Amino acid sequence: METNDLNKNKSGIEFTEASESRDFLKRTLLEKQTLLAQINPKSSPLERANLQLEIAEIMLDVAESGMPEAAWGLAKEAFKLFMDNDEIEAAVRSLDCLYRTELPSAIVALGHAMWLSVTYPIDTELSILMMKSLIDDTPAKSDGAAVAAVTAHYLADLRLEGDKRDSVMFLTTNMIAQVAERHSNVKDQSQLNFWMDKLELNDPQLFLPKLAQVIDALVAENWWFDKNKLREKLPLH
Repeated sequence: METNDLNKNKSGIEFTEASESRDFLKRTLLEKQTLLAQINPKSSPLERANLQLEIAEIMLDVAESGMPEAAWGLAKEAFKLFMDNDEIEAAVRSLDCLYRTELPSAIVALGHAMWLSVTYPIDTELSILMMKSLIDDTPAKSDGAAVAAVTAHYLADLRLEGDKRDSVMFLTTNMIAQVAERHSNVKDQSQLNFWMDKLELNDPQLFLPKLAQVIDALVAENWWFDKNKLREKLPLH
């Protein structure tokens, strides 16, 4: 068999696998939607919220016309239910889903997710994912990307321990290096040190207020919760 024939066969296999995966997602979506329609009104609001978020995420994977809008409605309601029940980590997952719809208010959802990720000690890798989303969504020369990268590194250092801390901090160190290179063409450690000093990225008392400014710019006064009330719920240390 010639190379061209092999390539054609390979493409056919990949197309078949993609088609089967899509069919599986559609079947799963229908099953979850049926479950949601049949859910007992007296069931836990968290049961409904979790199912709504599952459906929204599948909708984004199916990626058909109208799906992002439908996913937005489900994920937004799930977010509200999670917040009402103090399920902050699940609320951030809902916000991530909203962000991934790429609808006009998606960036507002990301701002909320970033604020919650820093304010609450949720899953560290989820928090870092929110910082990376901002990095991926901003211009190369954006100082906001630099602040998000160093915040991701700070959260890993603050919240993790042992081998997990080491492995995640290795990734966030690379994240900072990549942002520095695209921001200011930083190539070596001495340049990186200078760049971090210049942008005041070595002290959380300096870079966290800058992150707050970035988040405020994303949300643009369109807050979906009362930040002061949420701060009051935080445990005292």
